[in-house]
Amino acid sequence: MQLAVAAGLAAAILAGPAAAAPLAAQASPGPQPAPPAPPIPEAQDTPYPGVLTLLADLTDTAHRVIDVRETIPVAPGPITLFYPQWIPGNHAPVGASYNLAGLKISAGGHPLLWVRDPADAYAFHLDVPPGRRELKVEFRYLSPIVPAAGRISISSQIADLAWNSVLLYPAGHFSRRIEFSPSVRLPAGWQYATALETASRQGDLIHFAETPLNTLVDSPLYGGANYRRIDLSPDAGNPVFLDLFADAPADLAMTPEELAMHRRLAQEEARLFASHHYSHYDLLLLLSNEVGGIGLEHHQSSENGLAANYLTDWAAGVPERDLLAHEYTHSWNGKFRRPADLWTPNFNTPMRDDLLWVYEGLTQYYGFVLTARSGMRTAEQTRDLWAAIAANLAASAGRDWRPLADTTNQPAMAVGRPLSWISYQRGDDYYNEGLLLWLDVDTTIRERSGGKRSLDDFARLFYGMDNGSYITRTYTLDDLVAALNRVQPADWMAFFQQRVYRLAPDLPLDGFTRGGYRLAYSDHLPDWLKEAERAVPGRAANFGASLGFMVSPSGAVGDVWWDSLAFHADINPGARIDAVNDQPFSVRRLRAALVAGERDKSPLQLSVTEGGNQRRVSLDYHGGLRIPYLQRTDGAPDLLDDILAPSAAPAGPSGPE
Repeated sequence: MQLAVAAGLAAAILAGPAAAAPLAAQASPGPQPAPPAPPIPEAQDTPYPGVLTLLADLTDTAHRVIDVRETIPVAPGPITLFYPQWIPGNHAPVGASYNLAGLKISAGGHPLLWVRDPADAYAFHLDVPPGRRELKVEFRYLSPIVPAAGRISISSQIADLAWNSVLLYPAGHFSRRIEFSPSVRLPAGWQYATALETASRQGDLIHFAETPLNTLVDSPLYGGANYRRIDLSPDAGNPVFLDLFADAPADLAMTPEELAMHRRLAQEEARLFASHHYSHYDLLLLLSNEVGGIGLEHHQSSENGLAANYLTDWAAGVPERDLLAHEYTHSWNGKFRRPADLWTPNFNTPMRDDLLWVYEGLTQYYGFVLTARSGMRTAEQTRDLWAAIAANLAASAGRDWRPLADTTNQPAMAVGRPLSWISYQRGDDYYNEGLLLWLDVDTTIRERSGGKRSLDDFARLFYGMDNGSYITRTYTLDDLVAALNRVQPADWMAFFQQRVYRLAPDLPLDGFTRGGYRLAYSDHLPDWLKEAERAVPGRAANFGASLGFMVSPSGAVGDVWWDSLAFHADINPGARIDAVNDQPFSVRRLRAALVAGERDKSPLQLSVTEGGNQRRVSLDYHGGLRIPYLQRTDGAPDLLDDILAPSAAPAGPSGPE
């Protein structure tokens, strides 16, 4: 009987609503469109009746499979269940519905037939029979096993549980009005960390307090066999923790100096925003060469993934060391304050990304600034990295046709797909060009106010409101401009229109020049870069400012800059460099040849293989390595050092580990 009802529903869904046959005189020759798919209820700001229960079983780490059991209170009649599609922080429809398998739904012990919506692969329709008040849902989430299938999130020692991967929820309600009672079963002996509040634990089964769906999805769980929790709290009223999960116990070792720097990071964040919007904040950090790296913001926690040697080979990690500061800053910029068109009522409503140059660009800027203020990078290392960002963008041709604002559409357009000509297509420039834009804003405020005000004053004004509140406050471009004008009057709307919304072929370097520096190039390889290349033998070397490509130690060509020397020599991404001046290829040999070429005017000779064909390429280049750096300008105020200087004296231990 129930299967017959469901089969009828399936037939109705697949057939679509009945449509009157068009009159012959009105119809044109050729096919007509199929009837539209059945409507899905619009999200309403009304409570969903009852509490959904959810159990995610992580014990099958051998196959990297998560077993899911869910109960959903229902009323008889049709219902649509969603699998989350638009995941906050990704700014794109990246929900991995293709990893959902074994879906079975039943009521009163009897199976029900579900039908996937023909126009929305994340929606599942079914009919609840009379007298049934609860659905039992079970499925498996098949986590990627090889990188080609997606980010590895589970190993024998670590699991990164994103709740949006392991649940279905009813359509028709705001996510904040759907209550869940979540639980997780861990492998024997594992520990865990999450922003969720623990209600009880019986062995390896953990029950969490009831929470609305939007908070659940925003509160990932890290679990693992090798775990250490460190208190970074700036004060008793602002609990902040660093939760470390590692491949091996030895990877958890932290020197007193490293501990002090991480504690200063929490202090610098607190000093900058003078507020917080969480009961406790957890910097969840994977130290792994098996589980994939990640950086994803959440309101009361963040997902962070770095190499296993992050703590044990500190000198090697300079390029990636701003990750924690970036994701922590998002608790204020992106989670508490969010662009109005990026907020959505549920996880299947498309996001609009127009203000990502604020959401991500300003966060990128403060990620670098706070990393320096905490001592996790030196001011010189930060300037070197800013110079590298500027040099990469300066060599990119995409600014000639695509305004910065349009790159904010990139997440939804590309959905994580790699680009063949990223320097021309532009990719996610709202991060790094956004960084340069906000450096321009900061130095402008400092200069016009005679050093009395800075972007930090804007941060406290715009993000420091409603201290202790977890309720998201949305904003528009007009709100942003009004706040900047309260800090330092200027025509900020015209400033952003020119630099963000119109074509701006010239790279915004005013932040450097106003700050007392200029972009320059040399043959000197910074020590921090040497250490990074030593520790990661496969790290690609950047020749973007000279020859115009990235190349790995094996000779594999990565990105090639559009309109560069390599581009005009028909060297494409995916090619392989076999030899340099008739000697076997190595990065060291190529660098030495470029330096020698400044004196020897003979063309550089490369042997290049592409598509199985090897050819000889002659490049008449004599400009040296062109390693970017920021050169001090005589007589100009050094605003960059002021920006990067610690805002407070380093403090001692703030609490027990």
